[in-house]
Amino acid sequence: MILQVKDLHSYYGKSHVLQGVNLELTRGDLVCLLGRNGVGKSTTLMSIMGMVKPQKGSVLFDGQELVGRLPFQIAQLGLGYVPEERRIFKSLTVLENLRIGIKPPRRATSYEPWTEERVFDSFTRLAERRDNKGGHLSGGEQQMLTVARTLMGNPGLILVDEPTEGLAPLVAEAVLEMLAAISQSGVTILMVEQNYKAALKLAGSFFIMSKGRIVFQGDGQELVAAQEVRQTYLEV
Repeated sequence: MILQVKDLHSYYGKSHVLQGVNLELTRGDLVCLLGRNGVGKSTTLMSIMGMVKPQKGSVLFDGQELVGRLPFQIAQLGLGYVPEERRIFKSLTVLENLRIGIKPPRRATSYEPWTEERVFDSFTRLAERRDNKGGHLSGGEQQMLTVARTLMGNPGLILVDEPTEGLAPLVAEAVLEMLAAISQSGVTILMVEQNYKAALKLAGSFFIMSKGRIVFQGDGQELVAAQEVRQTYLEV
């Protein structure tokens, strides 16, 4: 088990956002966290990453407790975070953005290390844009760059927040295919997504959140079969 989240409670001021979240990921999984806006999905990722300080609960990554650590310390342990806002450096080139993501060797990984050469072999669009400024990239290219920059740190687990938000359908599909390929290379991924139909094509297991709690856990077949759950917590 690479990640274990147990009874996690987080607040924004007096607002009790996460109310006892529990989830587990096995090494190599691609897991999707589903739910409507405002139910705590992004807060879950930020609490795991230490960007929101949990008030109660435990987050174990490779058996190490993350609660109480600062985000940079958590990143050094082997977690990567891909924010919804992308947060690339628009004044730097694609290559310069990638080099910012490099971290000192810290742990053995079960997959071939990500280098500049491997990134450009895998992300041909970025290779074509390697000398372009980040601000000159399309939305889809910026999303690819954000993911690729995270991979340059060779994380054991990547937290990806709403990777298809704001993208045209064809571009969104390309981004999801990219994440599937990364998962198949051996990187564990926990992804927040709203489009469960798109996520069904690549994720192996699913959690659904509502009002700060996990209300469903299962694989794709179980999610498809759970019509009442989908109607209650996902569909408009």
